[in-house]
Amino acid sequence: MVHSRSMADSRPKVLITDTEYRKGEGSFVMAPGLECLRAPDAEDDLASAIHETRASHVIVGGRAYSGALYEALSAGGVVARFGVGHDGIDKARATRAGLLCTNTPGVLTDTTADLAFALLLAVARRLPEGAAEVRDGAWGPWQPAHNLGADVAGATLGIVGWGRIGQAMARRGEGFGMEVVHSSRSSGLALHELLERADFVSLHTPLTSQTRHLIDAPALALMKPTAFLINTARGGVVDQAALRDALIARRIAGAGLDVTDPEPLPADDPLLDAPNLLVVPHIGSATVRTRERMAAMAADNLLAALAGRPMPHPVR
Repeated sequence: MVHSRSMADSRPKVLITDTEYRKGEGSFVMAPGLECLRAPDAEDDLASAIHETRASHVIVGGRAYSGALYEALSAGGVVARFGVGHDGIDKARATRAGLLCTNTPGVLTDTTADLAFALLLAVARRLPEGAAEVRDGAWGPWQPAHNLGADVAGATLGIVGWGRIGQAMARRGEGFGMEVVHSSRSSGLALHELLERADFVSLHTPLTSQTRHLIDAPALALMKPTAFLINTARGGVVDQAALRDALIARRIAGAGLDVTDPEPLPADDPLLDAPNLLVVPHIGSATVRTRERMAAMAADNLLAALAGRPMPHPVR
């Protein structure tokens, strides 16, 4: 069921999937020139809501939309991604249906890099393990080698993917006295060289057919046993079964993940049994200011499309 503020509202209707509506509700309520309606996340239910309201545009999250959505929207409509990654949108199918696609790049660069570096520090100094010990009534001192943390200053940070967020992560590493190296499609070290050299590997690449399971068992085997893996990109970039095996066998020292495959990760997923693993629920953009800016940017894209102007952030 779609929730409307006013049945008599004559402004163009935009359906926003429930999860994304809750993330940017304040901005959506105040969006000028748009009637923003909360709608179901699931594709078939979202398509039904489009038919019910005759909405021409939708704002969606990161889940995959592969069928009914594109049939429900009329040509000229917009599928706006609330976020940067747009692997969940079937762009070829959208194009065939005469639809436009947008996203919200740039606005979450720094906040995502902040989280990536927070994960790096947390797993390097084994903060989840230390906090758990305090809750259990223990209070060190840590002495066994496998319990001691790793230094960040002077370590090598390897960044896979040299886009906005990867470069922002590099600046944070340099500020902590790290040596930064990177790998991308067009420059930097070859991936195998980076994996062999880095003390911390941070992933910032989009999920494509080429990058799915980019970090698999052979890739993990190239990493140092003292190295850590950080992923704030997409869960599918990492082979999670291989990561679990590497952590349990202590072939790498630890990992920090903001993204998983699937999302949400089931509570009984075997990955969660791995040692020195920190998993958080895809909160890279979860700050008040960033969510407000994302909502405003998504609305700006739609307003431009409605006015017949080029959208500020098209996705092709």
